[in-house]
Amino acid sequence: MKPMLKILVAILAAGALQVQAQSYPNRPVHVVISFPPGSSTDIVGRIVMQKVSEYWGQPVVPENRACAGGSIGSAAVMRAAPDGYTLLVNSSAHSVNPAIYAKLPYDTLKDFVDVVPLTVQPNVLVVAGNSPYASLMDLVNAAKAKPGAINFGHAGIGSGTHLNTERFLAAAEIRVTQVPFKGTPEVLTSIFNGAVDCYWAPISAAMSNIRSGRLRPLAVSTAKRNTQLPEVPTTGEAGVSDADSPLWFGLWAPAGTPADIVARISADVRKALSDPGVREKLANLGNDPLDMPPDEFAKFVRQEIDTYSRVIRAAGIKLQ
Repeated sequence: MKPMLKILVAILAAGALQVQAQSYPNRPVHVVISFPPGSSTDIVGRIVMQKVSEYWGQPVVPENRACAGGSIGSAAVMRAAPDGYTLLVNSSAHSVNPAIYAKLPYDTLKDFVDVVPLTVQPNVLVVAGNSPYASLMDLVNAAKAKPGAINFGHAGIGSGTHLNTERFLAAAEIRVTQVPFKGTPEVLTSIFNGAVDCYWAPISAAMSNIRSGRLRPLAVSTAKRNTQLPEVPTTGEAGVSDADSPLWFGLWAPAGTPADIVARISADVRKALSDPGVREKLANLGNDPLDMPPDEFAKFVRQEIDTYSRVIRAAGIKLQ
């Protein structure tokens, strides 16, 4: 191809991308949510993207693809066309998975564009409302008295709740029987029927059952108390230090998605997160919005991968 023709083709291609970004979206956008319906990832993703759908004047269609610590949903988005019409809502598991899985069906750093973070929230250690454990130290002391006797649920190997569990067990110096599930709804069901004793539940997924009394909160996983549960102590206040493990959520697109479209999505999601109605809904579930442009979010994701790698090595967790 002659030089002038190459230049002309490049100009036409750039113009086509600009037109595409300006008209985006002109049809429904599919959002793959990497955890089950009713999970914290699902709840946060639906609240935010419903508002974004209003801005776009197009349906945003959520699709839950759970299992394998969120990697099933990630793999589905990685294979999608990089045109902005298939997006991924995932939790901090997105940064955990490359640290805990020896082989993933995708490359976390190369196969996705880090679009925008959504929110951050604490996990809350919950037991059934009729549990014999009235405090965090009741649970810790029981675990020390009978190592392995307490069944500790989490939302799958590599999930944020799993890493929270590992950090807590190391800090409390206790041994329990860990029981992995596909996601939060399954763990909570097992707590209600007595098959599991406790769980570091995402606060947004546990709040309604805490308010109804079906769940009893023992501690939150952040350095400060949460405004929605002001009476619930942090792990440090309750007697176990160095166990903080907040949970965060974000939005990704397949690698190769045009930068203009990524910028549009990021701006509209950040706009939604500043909407008073959205902020109230999220705050009522214990969430604080995170506000970062794509380049800053990309740095954050990489820092989190490094952090989780250190936690996993310290816990002696074998690569899956």
